[in-house]
Formats: sequence, C-alpha cells, structure tokens
Amino acid sequence: MSEAVFSKVKSSQVILKELMVPSYANFGGKVHGGIILSLMDKIAYTCAASHAKGYCVTASVDSVDFLNPVEVGELLTLYASVNYVGKSSMEVGIKVVSEDFKQGIVKHTNTSYFTMVALDEKTRKPTSVPGLVLEDEQEIRRFVMGKLRKKLRRSHQQAVADLRQSLSLDQELAELEGENCQLAL
Repeated sequence: MSEAVFSKVKSSQVILKELMVPSYANFGGKVHGGIILSLMDKIAYTCAASHAKGYCVTASVDSVDFLNPVEVGELLTLYASVNYVGKSSMEVGIKVVSEDFKQGIVKHTNTSYFTMVALDEKTRKPTSVPGLVLEDEQEIRRFVMGKLRKKLRRSHQQAVADLRQSLSLDQELAELEGENCQLAL
C-alpha cells in the first residue's frame, strides 16, 4: 500500500502578469472578456498541473462576474491557488486585478473558481492528486469553502435535473407568461 502524498498550497501557487494590448480590445474599447477568460483558464491549468504533477483539464467554472472593466494599456495580474482537492479534482481559486500603473489605480476585476481534474496521460482517466498541507487560517478557510462550493455545485446540478424531469409542456408554457418571447408554433 502506497503512502499518502501531500503538498503545500504555496508550492503550486501561480502569478501571471500580462499587459493589455490594443489587439485585446472589444468594440467598446475595453479588453474583451474572452481574453480575460482565456488567461484565467491558462493560469488554472498551470496551477492545477503544478499541484497534480501532470495533465489536467477544466471540468467546470463557477460564475465569472466582471466587476470592473479592464482598459487597454493596463497590467493584468492573475493569482491562482489550489483551494481544495478531492480524489482527482481540484478547485483553483483565481483573483484578477488590473493596474493603471501610470495613475497608480488598482482594480479588482474578477474572482472565480475553476474545477480542474487530473488525468492519466495514457488512459485519459481521472487520476489521484496529492492532498493539501494547510499551513494557516486562510488556507483552512479556503479549503472548507471549496468543499462547501463542491457540495453546492452538486446540489444545484441535482436540483436542475429534478426540475427538468418534473416539468410538463403545460408548466413550461405557463413559465413563459410575462416573458419577453413570442410563440410561433
């Protein structure tokens, strides 16, 4: 029987900085949200793969709320940390901050949680990941909150599945009452 493996949270934390260039702009002149999402996915992978010591994939992303716009010319900094681990899955917390270094203005733009799954490189089946060594109150709080978010995600998925199964056409039509849609059957 093999001995359990544990890694410190700090050993896989990642910081990514990138200057927001004109080619990242959307039609409104701000940095396109898709660019930011792509950077978030990149750092989530880097953090998870570093912890798992192998290949990982994105399984899900909690909501991504854009709290403040990101301007072309600002420096975007992304912070990623493994908050929680299961058997093969990990929750990676990501905080995104933009900085107008000319004016000294720093804005929190996003926080999100990515669920990453470690896969065996040959079989592409889920494989176990090291546990986490929790060294301070913040790491303990993040682990507990990650566990609770996992429980909420599963509960939400089950509630949606139950709701979908229980709906009838009459109920679905009733749900459309007062909505901004028109039936053209």
